[in-house]
Amino acid sequence: MPGSSQLLEVRWHGRGGQGAVTASTILAEAASYEGLYVQAFPEFGPERRGAPVKAYTRISRTPIRSRAPIANPDIVVVLDPSLPPTHYLQGLKSDGFLVINSKLPARDIVSKLGVSRVVVVDATAIALRTIKAPIVNVAMLGALARVVSMVSLESIARATLKTLFNVKLEGPLDSLIRSSILGEAALGNLEALVEAYRLAEVVEV
Repeated sequence: MPGSSQLLEVRWHGRGGQGAVTASTILAEAASYEGLYVQAFPEFGPERRGAPVKAYTRISRTPIRSRAPIANPDIVVVLDPSLPPTHYLQGLKSDGFLVINSKLPARDIVSKLGVSRVVVVDATAIALRTIKAPIVNVAMLGALARVVSMVSLESIARATLKTLFNVKLEGPLDSLIRSSILGEAALGNLEALVEAYRLAEVVEV
């Protein structure tokens, strides 16, 4: 499973306004809570809303030397399924995972795209239900957590609160969700994270 070795490389694909760059940062922040070395950066500067965006996260048990874009990711996370598969599947390792926002069943994704390991979640529906906006990055982090052993869902929740709301909380995930100091937006994002983790469909063929 990705994240069980020394180095995990994640490449994010989305469109401007969906939060791919922020998601890469949240994952790195979460991994830092686990005492790991991290790196997160976009391929380009801020892009116009709707334009394709690419971002990267490296997580390592040893110091990270490379600053290059990730050409052969262990995991590709796709926030917008309308992006061309030739774009986001490029370089994905043969044993890597595709984590994708889609209404399609996971086995349909496997047969359609010719990949053997996928995580599928309807992140758009979850985001609309929990945060009332089609911003899917936190939901996609929940789906990603299903196949990343290096970083816990609890750490991702804490990093989400810190990055998006400048709130620093510690403790079990249940206590974070029940915290009385969190506003509606923060609680909605935690709900999106947990719901996507629970509903994501994981298939390995």
